[in-house]
Amino acid sequence: MAGHRSAPQHRDPKDVPVETVFAALAEPVRLEIVRQLWASEDWARACGSFDVAVGKAGLSHHFGVLRDAGLVEQRDEGARRVNRLRREEVEAAFPGLWELVNRRR
Repeated sequence: MAGHRSAPQHRDPKDVPVETVFAALAEPVRLEIVRQLWASEDWARACGSFDVAVGKAGLSHHFGVLRDAGLVEQRDEGARRVNRLRREEVEAAFPGLWELVNRRR
């Protein structure tokens, strides 16, 4: 079907090595995406709604890395792809991680 994109693939956080999670969060754009998601309700943010300094292709790449690290879940709602932070699942796999991510200097 022309124009149809495939559904995003997700990894369970418990199956992700901690090094993969740390690598995903070490990149400033991805860390900012996660922090903006933390401040948002689940499924309220479409991919294009994030205040980060990358284009559409770059944003798509960063979301792929975050999905692969088990940190975010995405679903399509019409033409929009919306996001949620996998708060409970990640906390169960990596206790205390969200507290560290949201700690500001």
